[in-house]
Amino acid sequence: MTDTTLRYFKQQLPGLAGRYKLDVPDCPVKLNQNENAWDWPAHLKQQVFERVRDVPWNRYPPFVPAEFVARVARHLGADPAQVLVGNGSNELLYAIFVSTLERGRKVVIPQPTFTVYKLLADLLGAEVVTDGLDDEMQYDAAALERASQDAAVVVLATPNNPTGSVINPTDLEHLVFNSPALWVIDEAYFEFHGESALELAANARNLVVLRTFSKALSAAGLRFGAMVAHPEAAPVFSAAKLPYNVNIFTMAAIEVAMENAVSMKARVEEIKRERERVARHLRDFKGIKVYPSRANFLLFETGRDPRELWKAMVSRGVLVRDVSGYPRLGKALRVSIGRPEENDAFIKALEYAMTIVP
Repeated sequence: MTDTTLRYFKQQLPGLAGRYKLDVPDCPVKLNQNENAWDWPAHLKQQVFERVRDVPWNRYPPFVPAEFVARVARHLGADPAQVLVGNGSNELLYAIFVSTLERGRKVVIPQPTFTVYKLLADLLGAEVVTDGLDDEMQYDAAALERASQDAAVVVLATPNNPTGSVINPTDLEHLVFNSPALWVIDEAYFEFHGESALELAANARNLVVLRTFSKALSAAGLRFGAMVAHPEAAPVFSAAKLPYNVNIFTMAAIEVAMENAVSMKARVEEIKRERERVARHLRDFKGIKVYPSRANFLLFETGRDPRELWKAMVSRGVLVRDVSGYPRLGKALRVSIGRPEENDAFIKALEYAMTIVP
């Protein structure tokens, strides 16, 4: 970029350009983005189409979709006064960071984790501290407590992406009530784990819980997430959220998803069983270390070149995530758990890759 172009931007911004990117070759077996491998059945899609058919498309959605938010709150088990909804949980994360971070403020983001956290923090000029995960990629409560004492915000994904690790609920409660920081708990993979910090959010003013409908409810393409915060804090976060951020189609689809949540979540147990089956197969490979996971993916390391393994599997039509560029994960790949036949294809592709990559 020329100096003429650069003068418009914040000092830190040009260095971030292009940092968040994804290599997605076309493969029949796609196991790289932690998506749910099962799409919505046709009859549920039809219900969504019927609901939006007679809604005026030329009008904005409700400025405050109170009835819709109340339904989401009931689904989550929260008070409507605690809930904000967004165009994916990433939008709500952005609103939280815009509300709390700036130059001179510290944010704790244990590494490795979801890369968007640090990207947004860097964008806002905050100081990022990466303490909080031990040598086995498990949460270190003592390290988190030390790091949080002079921090404005602490961000934890639990289960964590890409390590699959979770924080102990007792440790989290102690940390929240003994720290001056705002704790942001991203529970994108909650359904595959089952433990939540939602109950804490009703009483802790310094706790925010994020949920997504992308994973267990197969709604990644619809872009919908929710935030649960203390009733006093939620209106403040709302000020940083864009108006009309959830469109009529997404709201109709999410209503259908919530009404059919029991049947749509039926695949969760199958995914968990497949996760353990795939982990057993990975452990059978010589030289592969598999990290324990409570999410819908597995992180594994080998002594081979991860990029070459990735390329070899792509040549066999199987796409996983190369996470070797993440901090502390120079030998790692991550595989999402798919349908049984997709997981079998992954095992065969990895077996092939291990024979040709030295």
